[in-house]
This record gives sequence, structure tokens and C-alpha cells, in this order.
Amino acid sequence: MEILFQFAIGLSILTTAVVYGTDFFCALVLRTAFARIDDRALAAVTGRIHEVADKRMPIPGAVGVVAAVLATGIAFLDGRTAAGALAALAVATLAIWLGIYARISAPVNKELTAAVLADRVPADVREMQRTWDSVIVVRVILQGIALVALFLAALAM
Repeated sequence: MEILFQFAIGLSILTTAVVYGTDFFCALVLRTAFARIDDRALAAVTGRIHEVADKRMPIPGAVGVVAAVLATGIAFLDGRTAAGALAALAVATLAIWLGIYARISAPVNKELTAAVLADRVPADVREMQRTWDSVIVVRVILQGIALVALFLAALAM
């Protein structure tokens, strides 16, 4: 059981770290960079980023959540309550992250992708970016909490 747990928690840490790092980069670098470019460039760059990211990022995101759920179940089945509770905390924070992403970020991504594919600049491109930016720090914090909880769960096993 312990080997299965370590595999699941390690996989969850690795893939969650991919999403955390991506969100962290967006919060730290892209928000400021995007504020300094014109509307056409903003629409083109963000549209292309979301076009690619929305196809590729669900893979590490889903693997991270599924592996965390498996680690949680394994820990509880093995009687490792502390490890199970910490892994469950990670699952909960990842679920909250997913809710915020689905409700706020994903609709903006979809609009910006559609705009770039149609070679148009939405009149409200700055407002769309402000909406997307409004939750990126919260997303980073949630991913960070999940990573810390996963690391602690690994140590608690």
C-alpha cells in the first residue's frame, strides 16, 4: 500500500506543480507584460496561449487531481489518517481551483481563442483580461496550498 501511495502522491505533486508553475508565471510575469501591450497584441497573444494551453493543460491538471484522490483513498484504507486528511485537503483545494477556473477563467479563454481564430480584436479585450487576472493570485494560492498538503501527506505516510 505504501508504494502505491508514494507513486500516487508523487505523481500528484509532479503534475500539480506543472499547473502551479504555469499559474505562478502568469501572475508574476504575464499580467504585467500584457498590461504593456496594445489591444491587438493582447488579443492575439492571449488567444494563442489559451488555444494551446486549453488543449494541453487539462492533462497534468486531471492527472494531479485523480492521483491526489487515489492517494487519499489509499492513505485512509491503510489507516494513515494524517496522510489521508492532508491529501484530502489537497483534493479540496484543487476542486476549488477547478471551480474558479471553470467559472471565471475558462469562459475568457474560450472568447479570446475564438477571437484570435476569427482574426478579430474584441472591443472588451482589456476587461476580459482584467477578469482573468482577477483570480490568478487566488489560483496560485490554492495550487500552493495543494502542493504543501501533498508534500506533507507524503511525509506523514
